[in-house]
Amino acid sequence: MGQAPATDTISLWTVPRNFPGRSGTREDKVCLVSPETAAASALKGVITNPGSLGIAYPRVSEPDNIIINTEMLLPPVHLEEARKVKIVKGPNIASLPDLAPPPDALELPILLKLGDNISTDTISPAGARALPFRSNIAQIAKFSYDIVDGTYHDRAMAVRAQGGHAIVGGRNYGQGSSREHAALAPRSLGLHLVIAKGVARIHWQNLVNFGVLPLIFIDATDYDRLGQGDVIQVEGIHAAIKSGPTITIKNLTRNLTFVARHGLSDRQIDVCMAGGLINWKKGRL
Repeated sequence: MGQAPATDTISLWTVPRNFPGRSGTREDKVCLVSPETAAASALKGVITNPGSLGIAYPRVSEPDNIIINTEMLLPPVHLEEARKVKIVKGPNIASLPDLAPPPDALELPILLKLGDNISTDTISPAGARALPFRSNIAQIAKFSYDIVDGTYHDRAMAVRAQGGHAIVGGRNYGQGSSREHAALAPRSLGLHLVIAKGVARIHWQNLVNFGVLPLIFIDATDYDRLGQGDVIQVEGIHAAIKSGPTITIKNLTRNLTFVARHGLSDRQIDVCMAGGLINWKKGRL
């Protein structure tokens, strides 16, 4: 989790994450650099090219024979013995929430309209605030999207019992890490539908795995015709998603209709319509 840098100040980091707020400071100015650049800059007090110091770079090579220690690998116990083992959970370890299959018709408010390149760090932030709750979905969900909208969690909870909500995104929605919590946490708050100009590949699959239907605008200008707070409606979802790649969506607030595509395989359709990968797998046992 590290130390948070000073507010509105450039800092050099060698870890592969520089999404806004990831450092623990909301107004951070994190620059990713190589370890050599970080060391040279620390010595000089300013951002420094390590090649200017006249020090040769170290050369690292893999050994010819890699030693693999299998002494610590233990086989699982027999099933009957395993059933007798009591599972001990800490205070921040909770069972996964039950995720019901999506209904055949949805009437949802758009709780968030987001821009391009929304990262999984923006959706479900890391850092010292959130990481301790990683095994407690209800707790970690409280941090969802708080970098861009601190009211999202409470607004999502307010409409969850009334059917849930939708989110609209720009291009490359969900880019960044493969963090499953970025799909699971909003889903636990009632997210059923994401409509975007483009969804990053791994996050797109994670949405499906937790029963959230990801849709892509066929006409990108339809993004401009939707607003945060608009109520959208989709009917006959089960038949529509199985009959072809397109789904018709009505914007009840602005009295207009547009078309989006899902691009799911037959297996992904079954997973999404089951309410997620866990439900789908249970149904096949």
